[in-house]
Amino acid sequence: MATIRELHIDCDGFVLHGLQAGTEDGATVILLHGMKFQAETWRELGTLEALADIGLSVLAVDMPGFGGSPACDIQPVDVLERLYARLKLKQATLVGPSMGGRIALEFAIRHPEQITGLVLVGAVGVEENQSGLGAITAPTLIVWGGEDQVSPLANSDILLAGIRNARLEVYPEAPHPCYLAQPDRWHASLRTFFTTLPQ
Repeated sequence: MATIRELHIDCDGFVLHGLQAGTEDGATVILLHGMKFQAETWRELGTLEALADIGLSVLAVDMPGFGGSPACDIQPVDVLERLYARLKLKQATLVGPSMGGRIALEFAIRHPEQITGLVLVGAVGVEENQSGLGAITAPTLIVWGGEDQVSPLANSDILLAGIRNARLEVYPEAPHPCYLAQPDRWHASLRTFFTTLPQ
């Protein structure tokens, strides 16, 4: 069973609360969260443990104003930039559902060289970022609930068409937070994705 450690990361002007699991020498994965969720969601769901068990270094963060992270005026993409700098990360894979998907998407467009992989789950903000999708070069897994009422399934088609190295999985009958509705399938999707990423 993976050990999960609580962190408070000083990021030059604000502090991020996070949960960390896995081996320090494993490839880094950063788990973001949706508007109604937080880092703790990933512990409760078992995602931190599932990724740690396949040798990854996993960090689930609370964005400012969520969970254990105090609010601040810094834009979410800039928050990620400072987190990378504080942790001296050259590259990481970002996992982002809904609001977290928008943050991951915008970061990947701005800093494609710092992304080893991208997992977008029912991401919002797709149409606004459509023109930048061609900048993303990392392998990308797009996951959508077939009954998503928040971010239309058509958004997954935009991502699939715009990102050159992407594949799509639709979870039939699943709502917007499809990973919560079908956790076993979600973890199987992640394991397949991460075991096929270039090392």
